[in-house]
Amino acid sequence: MFDEVKKSIEWGGETLTLETGKIARQADSTVIATLGETSVLAAVVFAKKEKPGMDFFPLTVNYQEKYYAAGKIPGGFFKREARPTEKETLTARLIDRPIRPLFIPGFKNETQVTLTVLSHDLENDPDMVAMIAASAALTLSGAPFMGPIGSCRVGFVNGEYVLNPSVDDMHELRNNPEQRLDLVVAGTKDAVMMVESEAYELSEAEMLGAVQFAHDSIQPVIDLIIDMAEECAKEPFDFQAPDYSDILGKITAIGEADIRAAFAITDKQERTTAISAAREKIIEGLSEEDREDANLSTAMKKLESSVVRGDIVNTGKRIDGRDLSTVRPIVGETGLLPRTHGSALFTRGETQALAVTTLGTGDDEQMIDALTGMFRSNFMLHYNFPPYSVGECGRMMGPGRREIGHGKLAWRALQAVLPAPTDFPYTIRVVSEITESNGSSSMASVCGGSLSMMDAGVPLKAPVAGVAMGLILEDDGKYAVLTDILGDEDHLGDMDFKVAGTENGITSLQMDIKVAGITTEIMEKALAQAKDGRLHILDEMNKALSETGAFSEHAPRIETININPEKIREVIGSGGKVIREIVETSGAKVDINDDGVIKIASSNGAQIEAAREMIMSIAAEPEVGTIYTGTVVKVMDFGAFVNFFGKRDGLVHVSQMANERVGHPKDVVSEGQSVKVKLMGFDDRGKVRLSMKVVDQETGEEIAAAE
Repeated sequence: MFDEVKKSIEWGGETLTLETGKIARQADSTVIATLGETSVLAAVVFAKKEKPGMDFFPLTVNYQEKYYAAGKIPGGFFKREARPTEKETLTARLIDRPIRPLFIPGFKNETQVTLTVLSHDLENDPDMVAMIAASAALTLSGAPFMGPIGSCRVGFVNGEYVLNPSVDDMHELRNNPEQRLDLVVAGTKDAVMMVESEAYELSEAEMLGAVQFAHDSIQPVIDLIIDMAEECAKEPFDFQAPDYSDILGKITAIGEADIRAAFAITDKQERTTAISAAREKIIEGLSEEDREDANLSTAMKKLESSVVRGDIVNTGKRIDGRDLSTVRPIVGETGLLPRTHGSALFTRGETQALAVTTLGTGDDEQMIDALTGMFRSNFMLHYNFPPYSVGECGRMMGPGRREIGHGKLAWRALQAVLPAPTDFPYTIRVVSEITESNGSSSMASVCGGSLSMMDAGVPLKAPVAGVAMGLILEDDGKYAVLTDILGDEDHLGDMDFKVAGTENGITSLQMDIKVAGITTEIMEKALAQAKDGRLHILDEMNKALSETGAFSEHAPRIETININPEKIREVIGSGGKVIREIVETSGAKVDINDDGVIKIASSNGAQIEAAREMIMSIAAEPEVGTIYTGTVVKVMDFGAFVNFFGKRDGLVHVSQMANERVGHPKDVVSEGQSVKVKLMGFDDRGKVRLSMKVVDQETGEEIAAAE
C-alpha cells in the first residue's frame, strides 16, 4: 500500500533519518526527518499555475510545535495550540530565508511549506530538524528548487566547536559561562546561504571558523538528501524562466537617464518621488500592449538594479555619495523622556530609533511555555515599525513576523552584556520605536537599546553597537562590500549582513542573501569591514553617554537577601498568610525563590527596610553573645520570659536579673517592660538562656566589657 523510502546516517553522535511515502501522500511531497527522537513532518505543495498579475514569489513557510510532541497539554483556558509562539515565528523565518533565494528566478507560483513537530526528545532542537526536512521535501517535490541545503547548530566551548549541542546546553546561554556561541548555519554544497547567531564577544576569526565548521558539517546531510532524491524525487516541474529582455530594452531606452538621475538624489523622500516620476514617464512611453506585459515590473526592477549596482561596482560611489566603507552621520542622545527609567534617541543618517528602558521586579518576568518546559525570562526587547517611519500610511496591527524577527536579533546582540541577575536583580524591558527608517533599523535598535539601558543605570559589561553590511556581486565575479547600507541598497543588493558587538568581539551575527551563496573570502572581508564600522559607531555612542546614567527615581529599588531555605515555609506562612501580611504592612513587593533568595522591591527605601526587618525577624537565628532589646511578656516565680528576637522568647532566670539577691522577679520587672538582655546560650533541651545582669540597662552595653 505504501511506497516507502528511508535513508539514514550517523551525524553529530545521533542517527539522522529521512523517510517519505507513507504520510500525507496528497501533498506534492512529504518528508519526516528524525534526529535522535525528535521528528518533524515537512509537507510541500505548490500551485501548477501562476496567478495573473503576480509580481512576487508567494512562498509561505509555516512551522508549528505540537505540545503532544513532548507529552504535554497546552496551558490556557482552551487547552489547544493557538496563534504561533515567538519561537514558531522565528523558526519559520529561519527556514524561509535560505530556501527562498534557491527557487529559479521568475517562479511566481504559490508555494507552501508546512512543518509540524511530531516528537521532541527534549535534547535535539526541532528547528534544525525542520530545516533539513523542508530541504528534503522541496528537493523531492519537483518544484524549481536549486537545492538541497543542509543546516546545523554550532556551539563553542573551551575553544572547541561543538556540532548540534543539546537543548539544555543552549538554554539560557548567558547562564552557562562555558558556552559562548549559539550559531545556526544553512548552506548548499558550495556556499553558505544563511547565518544566525548569539555570541559572547567572539572574535571575527572565531566566528568565521564557526561558520566554516558548520558548512563542513552539513555536507553529509546534503549528500543524504541527494541520495534520497535519486531514488524517489518527482519529475521536475516544467517551468521556463520568463524572457523579459525585450521589454527591458524598451524601458531602458525610454527611461535609463531619468532613473540614473533619480538615484543621484541623496535625500530619501526626494529620491523616492523622483523614481516614481521616472517610472510613470517610462510607462507613458510604452505601447498599450507593452504596459500589459506580465514582466514589466520585473524588468523595471532590473533596470533600477543595474543602474545602482553598476555605479557601485565600477566607481565605488553609492546612492548617497558615500564610499564603500563610510558610516552615515550619527547622533546619540540620552535622557529624553522625564518619567521613563531610561531613554535614548539614536539617529544614523535617515534611520532613527527611540529606545526606552523599563525596570521591573520578578513579578514582571516573562513566563514562556515551551515544549522543553516552562521557564522565565528577565530581559525583553520589543521592536515596533510604524508606517510613518517610511513616510507611508498603513494599518496599525500587532507585531508581525518582521517585528518579532528584528526584535529578537537586537535581543541577541544585547543579552551577552547584561549583568548577572544576582548583581542586578531587575527585569529589563527595552522597547525600540523606529521613528525613521532608511536601512538597518534593527542595528539602530541595538545601539539605541544599549544607550537607553545605560541611561537607566543598568551596569552593562560593555556598550554594544551594530552595523548592516551589503554586497553587490556581479556575474563576472566582481563584488563590492558596503558598510551601513541604505534601504535601496538592501532592496537592490545581494546580501544583508548584520554584525553587532562590543569593542572586544561579536555578540550577534545575521546573514541573508539573494544569490546562491557567498564565498569565505567575501564573508571574511565583510566581517573585517564590519568591525571597523562597529568601532566607529561605538566611538560616536560614547559621546552621548560615557558612563552609566543615574538610577531613575521612578524605578523600583530591589534589595536581595538570603535566608536558610528551611525557613521559607515560615516566611510564607500557612496559605501565604505571613508573606501577605509582610507585603501589606511594609508596602513593598516580596519575591521568594526555592533557594532562599528573597528580592524586596519598592521605590521607597523605608518600605524595603520594613519588609527586610519583618522577614529577618522570622528567618534569622539569634546569635549567642549578642545583646538584644526585648519585652517582658510573662513574669513567673522563677524568672521572666522576654520576647527578644522576632517571635522568639527566652527565660531570664531570677538569678540573672540583677547582681544582688532578688526576692521575686516582680521586684525587678513587670509585663510589657522593655529590657536589655544578652543571649547566653541554650540548655540541653534547646531552651533559650538570657541574662539582664550582665547588661547596663541604660546604655545597653555589657557590664563586664565596660568595666
